Amino acid sequence: MAGFLDIDGHPTWVEDRGGAGVPLLLLHGGLSNSDALLNTLGAGLSSHYRVIAFDRRGHGYTADTDADFHYDDMARETISVLETVVGGPAHLVGWSDGGIVALLVALARPDLVKKMVVISANYDVDGVQQVEMDPDSPVFQELGRAYAERSPDGPGHFEEVARKAMQLISSEPSLKTSQISRIQQAVLVTVGDDDIVTLPHAISLYEALPNGQLAVVPGTSHGLPMERPATLTSLILPFLEEDGPPKTLMPVRRARMSGGNGERTRGDMPETGMPQRAS
Repeated sequence: MAGFLDIDGHPTWVEDRGGAGVPLLLLHGGLSNSDALLNTLGAGLSSHYRVIAFDRRGHGYTADTDADFHYDDMARETISVLETVVGGPAHLVGWSDGGIVALLVALARPDLVKKMVVISANYDVDGVQQVEMDPDSPVFQELGRAYAERSPDGPGHFEEVARKAMQLISSEPSLKTSQISRIQQAVLVTVGDDDIVTLPHAISLYEALPNGQLAVVPGTSHGLPMERPATLTSLILPFLEEDGPPKTLMPVRRARMSGGNGERTRGDMPETGMPQRAS
């Protein structure tokens, strides 16, 4: 099913690929659209999950409004999609702005969130390296082309949407690690090794999460989902399918987090091919 649904009184483009699996909501990046993730990650995930995506206001096929962009508004929009389209909790996979939105949804409505994957996302505005967006750059030109193909507001409105997007990322978000630490769901933090989100910031996000995992993908940038979709899918699927905390041979951080001493019984240890000491 793909088409417009009323979300908080606004016609919103939603695509629901169906399937009998657990619902999984894809959250696109800023100045992007739902197709960006559906066409890269959607195919690999839809055979396992009920994959759903939507275009936020002013993005893709969904018309803009007069209001400026704010992450809290985007989170409320996403909560409405979860309540009215999904009909309950779902895994959230968010890229860039979509990852920020996922974090905010988990804080506001943890009952609607199962696991989360946040891709190249920052929780504070200072976590992003300021990169000048040249209107003549190939990236900006591609964003404008994709916008013109979809937006009911017409290609001329892209300049206004870009202005609001740049204003947003220069002033928001402003979460603290103390807030991030309230998120109890398992969260996979992924980032490119040459991302506009700094590596120390991505690591601080991972370290603030009680049940976080971290993946730095080599040879990638902020365009990680488009550059390495198969690699990203191969990280996402086992993370979502894992039952309980990761089982590792030598836990350190997770042993501290759980209050344990890090010791494991032989029956809990994964097969390594290494000889075991006799008891």
